[in-house]
Amino acid sequence: MSTTAAPAATYSMKNPFPAQHVANVQLNGPGSKKETRHHAISLDGSGLSYMPGDALGLVASNCPALADGLVKALGFTGDETVPGKDGQPKPIAQALIHDYVTNFADKKFIEACVAKGVSELAPLLVPEAADKLKTYLTGRGEAHDYLDILTEFPQLKFAPDEFAKLLRRLPPRLYSIASALSAHPGEVHLTVATVRYDIRGRTRKGVASTFLADRWSEDTTAGIYLQSQQKHFFLPPDPNTPIIMCGPGTGIAPFRGFVADRIVTGAPGKNWLFFGEQKSSGDFFYRDEFEKFIAGGKLKMTCAWSQDQAEKVYVQHKIVEHGAEVWKWLEEGADFFVCGDKTRMAADVDKALHEVVAKHGGKTPEQAAEYMEGLKKAKRYKRDVY
Repeated sequence: MSTTAAPAATYSMKNPFPAQHVANVQLNGPGSKKETRHHAISLDGSGLSYMPGDALGLVASNCPALADGLVKALGFTGDETVPGKDGQPKPIAQALIHDYVTNFADKKFIEACVAKGVSELAPLLVPEAADKLKTYLTGRGEAHDYLDILTEFPQLKFAPDEFAKLLRRLPPRLYSIASALSAHPGEVHLTVATVRYDIRGRTRKGVASTFLADRWSEDTTAGIYLQSQQKHFFLPPDPNTPIIMCGPGTGIAPFRGFVADRIVTGAPGKNWLFFGEQKSSGDFFYRDEFEKFIAGGKLKMTCAWSQDQAEKVYVQHKIVEHGAEVWKWLEEGADFFVCGDKTRMAADVDKALHEVVAKHGGKTPEQAAEYMEGLKKAKRYKRDVY
């Protein structure tokens, strides 16, 4: 009996494709303070396809050790039945791994604790303590998860169903795709910073990043789906159009796909990538690939290494430094792309672009703002920020 691949339309967030993890490689070199990894995922048998700039949704699971700690702190055996996120009953030990958020507590849980007599937490619930509550739950170096709170207040008792109802469903995680099908047929690649940090002597883990790094072995499958971002983050339809890309850290991901696709398809447009990280020695992701493209005249690359000198240098500084040429490319019709941190980097890059347009375009701040607005309306200034 022959089998055929299911139509791509059958796979979605609600019905993810069970994919295999075929490569898991650390990108950092010696001396790096980070753990950034390249992940390759097979699309064989899925019928799925994507365009440069699209995103991948991953159905990850929690660290089993954290689930085990919660089961013990709650005084359960782990076999008690609770509804999973699909409403079907399953052992709570499994639900805590696959169905619910366990690495951060929320206000609803604090309210439940106070209702059960933990008066020490009550001051966090008054309106004027909103900032203190946020720090208690999510603050850097301060965050308290469910296990922290249950350990600190061992008198807390919950029935299995009662505890499960307080938890949020574990959502899929979206990642910018770091490849192009034209360059890597049948695969989708990700560039992911693995999140690990200690609070109060216990290691905390990013759910999806450590699932990818540690828990998704090559002999198991995990659910994935693809999400189009072509309405707001896409290569210019005209292959002659120059592109300027700004992607520090893992923000480099979509631009690896952009550059590869432009080279494989023979697009004649110029490509310029601004990339920033901590150290050139240990944090130059995909160095061999990019240096080959540079040597072949296919790519111009400007790097900002924040810790290679006394004064920190970031991508926005390099944009200003090369402002005359950036302005020239924009006037030649270049599209400008940004990928990465929304709150700081993308805002700083936007400010740098306004400065470049004003200085090298001979414009007032108001005229520069109008010019930038024109780029956005023409879909020549495109951002994938988070």
